[in-house]
Amino acid sequence: MTTTVGSTAGEANAQTLENYIGGRWVAAEATEAVEVRNPATDEVLARVPLSGAADVDAAVRAARAAFPAWRATPPQERARPFFRLRQLLEDAREDLARQIVAEMGKTLDDARGEVQRGIENVETACGTPSLMMGYGLEDGAARGIDEEVVYQPLGAFAGITPFNFPFMIAFWFWPYAVATGNTFILKPSEQDPIVQRRVFELIEAAGFPPGVMNLVNGAHDAVNGLLDHPGIKGISFVGATQTARYVYARAAAAGKRVQASGGAKNAIVVLPDADLDAYLPTIMNSAFGAAGQRCLANSLVLPVGSAHAEARDRVVEAARALRLGSGLEAGVDMGPVVSAAARDRLVGAIGRAVDEGAEPALDGRDARVEGLPNGYFVGPTVLDKVAPESRTYREELFGPVLGMSPVGSLDEAIARINAAEYGNAASIFTESGAAARQFRYEVETGNVGINVGVAAPVAMFPFSGAKGSFLGALHPQGRDAIRFFTESKVVISRWGRGDRGPVSGVGR
Repeated sequence: MTTTVGSTAGEANAQTLENYIGGRWVAAEATEAVEVRNPATDEVLARVPLSGAADVDAAVRAARAAFPAWRATPPQERARPFFRLRQLLEDAREDLARQIVAEMGKTLDDARGEVQRGIENVETACGTPSLMMGYGLEDGAARGIDEEVVYQPLGAFAGITPFNFPFMIAFWFWPYAVATGNTFILKPSEQDPIVQRRVFELIEAAGFPPGVMNLVNGAHDAVNGLLDHPGIKGISFVGATQTARYVYARAAAAGKRVQASGGAKNAIVVLPDADLDAYLPTIMNSAFGAAGQRCLANSLVLPVGSAHAEARDRVVEAARALRLGSGLEAGVDMGPVVSAAARDRLVGAIGRAVDEGAEPALDGRDARVEGLPNGYFVGPTVLDKVAPESRTYREELFGPVLGMSPVGSLDEAIARINAAEYGNAASIFTESGAAARQFRYEVETGNVGINVGVAAPVAMFPFSGAKGSFLGALHPQGRDAIRFFTESKVVISRWGRGDRGPVSGVGR
């Protein structure tokens, strides 16, 4: 819901969030705002100003002004605020997790895991002085001529992050950008940006200089302002594929570096020899953790041959036992989806799937939670015999909806995955090393799980992606991030007289 800034719509005491620019909290110049609501209760938590080009320009000017001094700060000194920030994040871990639950809806354990993954990226960024080292070779160009590569920061970068990980995904980007000597502007999702307000309070307390880190709240106008601004060197983005394509095209046309992670339709292949007793929990977490609102969620199961009936029955039994409710309540396995619009879209998508011929082995459209009549709940849903030509098979639903589409062989399963538009992740469950090796070798996805439901790379490794799931060349996290946020400069040097001995009066 869009309101006028300062209006009394929704909760009268819900504050309007501020931007953080040049080391100060400042009111946006926007005249409109959107409401952040608790998905479990529909309570208004805050209002988010829809910042525009003027707010973006102020942040870019602050970031560019801070760049020369920050770039000239030795790498080991740039790392020191990260060590302080890591401890501050550790101390605030529980409060951060509870804030994520309140505005996004996932369970508390899931939110704690998200905070941990963000902290791990800060830890990895602490090692940037080593990761940023170049390389060289004496006499590399010719006798007496040395050659080396150094990595240098470029200037101001920006990140645009999605609602499903309101804390973690920002940490895929900015720690690497800032540790390598750049400055940064973050535009969090307008659906759940409150946790980033707390993060920026901790960033300030950690001692990052004013202007090095900036926060601009908003939606489309803020995004376009970042994509178009000539003062920004590069854009990092995670979101739907349609938006990723838009971000990539518009930012690249403006001459910016871009890493744009898009959507997914991740598949699990279950072979007849799979140990479901051991691996059913990880399959369930993959499909229904965070109510299916993960870019690494597996929303499609391709059971091979005789694996179909057992896989379907075991998954349905386990899904039926999941308890819905507020993520802050003990014993809750799955929270609401992020918004009423998301709930209504998913209910419609399940109905369309049934119309397309899928069999609803478990139907979550009528989910209700006692005591939370206004929550945005969709129950775990399992659709059997989903046809490959259907929209349900091809399109990302981004909710607790798992489709099953039986196949006759591992070769057929791999061919199905490779024919898909997306290439974010795929997993296989088997006790056969030969089958696992074939799968990892042939499947065309950026992340691969072997008896792992959520193939989520840790901070030292890039969060990969392929085909429609990623546009760009260098992925978030790890060494890829270091390279994305720096330019390699080749230096070729000749001193003295090379092979003709030392210069007169110099040397031995």
